[in-house]
Amino acid sequence: MDAKLLLPFPSAPAALHPATAAAAGRVPKSLFLGASLPLRPPPPPFPLRLRPRPAVAVVVAQAAVKRRKEVPFDNVIQRDKKLKLVLKLRNILVAQPDRVMSLRDLGRFRRDLGLTRKRRLIALLKRFPGVFEIVEEGVYSLRFRLTPPAERLYLDELRLKNESEGLAVDKLRKLLMMSQEKRILIEKIAHLKHDLGLPPEFRDTICLRYPQYFRIVRMDRGPALELTHWDPELAVSAAELAEEENRAREAEERNLIIDRPLRFNRVRLPKGLKLTRGEARRIAQFKEMPYISPYADFSHLRSGAAEKEKHACGVVHEILSLTVEKRTLVDHLTHFREEFRFSQSLRGMIIRHPDMFYVSFKGDRDSVFLREAYKDSQLVEKNKLVLLKEKMRALVAVPRFPRRGAASIGEEGEGINGSLQLSDEGSDEEYDEDEGLSDMEDLISELSGGKSDADYQWGDGWFGENDDAPPEFGDDDSSPQEVKVTMKNADGSANGRAPVPVFPDGRPRERW
Repeated sequence: MDAKLLLPFPSAPAALHPATAAAAGRVPKSLFLGASLPLRPPPPPFPLRLRPRPAVAVVVAQAAVKRRKEVPFDNVIQRDKKLKLVLKLRNILVAQPDRVMSLRDLGRFRRDLGLTRKRRLIALLKRFPGVFEIVEEGVYSLRFRLTPPAERLYLDELRLKNESEGLAVDKLRKLLMMSQEKRILIEKIAHLKHDLGLPPEFRDTICLRYPQYFRIVRMDRGPALELTHWDPELAVSAAELAEEENRAREAEERNLIIDRPLRFNRVRLPKGLKLTRGEARRIAQFKEMPYISPYADFSHLRSGAAEKEKHACGVVHEILSLTVEKRTLVDHLTHFREEFRFSQSLRGMIIRHPDMFYVSFKGDRDSVFLREAYKDSQLVEKNKLVLLKEKMRALVAVPRFPRRGAASIGEEGEGINGSLQLSDEGSDEEYDEDEGLSDMEDLISELSGGKSDADYQWGDGWFGENDDAPPEFGDDDSSPQEVKVTMKNADGSANGRAPVPVFPDGRPRERW
């Protein structure tokens, strides 16, 4: 067998004639029908001339970027939940004569407060002793008002907004200059009045005092504010100003070290932002696109193109730069979809650019932050309105039963430049995912200890409530400290007399 394997492979035998094959006793095999078919397709008789396909522009902006949760930004929303409720109560209160209101009248605003069930409003107001105080006037007649520190902060806020009227006028002019028709409905601007720092009645004050800049026109959907004068000096975005400062700083650094161009175009991402290589490449390609000013004419930009998204990102960046806290609700931006020609998926567009914005899902509605304006959970630059809000947040954090040695309400500095004595509790703590409160009902349920209020009549919260006993709350800061009481004889000797309860410092405690 081994010898046969070493022999060369025998060649194919020659085809035998049928007669010879029959004589030899072998029957010839039938011919293979596909033997005459060519193994390779024949070349075309003439070269094919295919029509060249048009080059399709790759839209870099449509690349998907995964949203990543960042705790410092979410903490900003978490710590302002109680402040948001208190500001709603304050806005209702200051609209009343002399800023005094009965608890029964407050029950009519339960929808505005986000309440859908019966709640003990007196227990809710007692939860914030640094902001509200309750005054009893006769039987079954309770009224509440602001405390003196909260009253001073409110007056300081009104005075500051009146003094910064010129800045508010410039913000309104910039907002109208970025729109397509240079006209925006006043109802839509009202959604941003608190974020922009505008006065409460800006229509009757700012819009009418400056006819050289604004004009109120009647539209089908209501009155609108129209721009009457274009100022080229205002048509400079915050991104352009920051770029000029960066260029000047880099020029100074190059003069100090060595003047040479950079080898690579590096994209400086914010600290802590972790992206994949593909996401970082797409963001770098989007940054390399020419900058489009938000004040430039964008009527020729095609919807869905990368240039249109570049312009939309510039508009969102500029609007956030005009706000007081460099953040706002995503729903507030969607109201201007027609004026700025935003896409239908505005939230998705903002999420696609995590190097500029961050979208937080905490709270009732999503919020968008300007990333470069924050460091961890604090603003880099704080104006006076932000400082007043921090003082108001400190008043909200005042517990009903203060611990021994804690600062009282009156120790807070007065005025705008007063020092802040009360700290914000847990402002930089990491909140648990399950601890987030979805709406105002959950917040009030947390404040009331999660108890049912079906036995209490809606209105002033007076019926069925024992005013001698303080309301029970679920959080730890509102529970009184445990005081150790010892028993001691009246004369200090064991003469058989009944012991008298005393405090640790020796003061006698009255009997029940």
